Amino acid sequence: MFTVIDDGTPHEVDASVDGDRVLLSPAALADLGWELHPEGLCRDGLCVPVPEDAGLEGPRGIDLAAFARVLDRPLALDTEERAAYLGVSAGERARVLGSLVAPDFTLPDLSGRPHRLSDHRGKKALLVAYASW
Repeated sequence: MFTVIDDGTPHEVDASVDGDRVLLSPAALADLGWELHPEGLCRDGLCVPVPEDAGLEGPRGIDLAAFARVLDRPLALDTEERAAYLGVSAGERARVLGSLVAPDFTLPDLSGRPHRLSDHRGKKALLVAYASW
């Protein structure tokens, strides 16, 4: 089994590791909500065309890295830990950045009281971040 985190949800899928490649079974693709059809990779009524030279399908399965490239999504992969994370597509990131709306989050103040960013919508807020590295 192999853990693929997609849309923030971990999925335990059937996959094999071949060196630095992860090969998904067709069932694993379905576990992630995708199906491979002649028109491309399909999910929830949306189909993404798969170029002939994508290297997606092989005799031993569907290459996870090629799958991520076809969907224009970054992939963080650790074959030793048998885990991968599929990031958000560049188009989705651009849409969110273009909206100029920060994602909601909650942080405690110095007294430990939680504050949500959404509680301050429409107001000016100053966030100070610090890292020692």
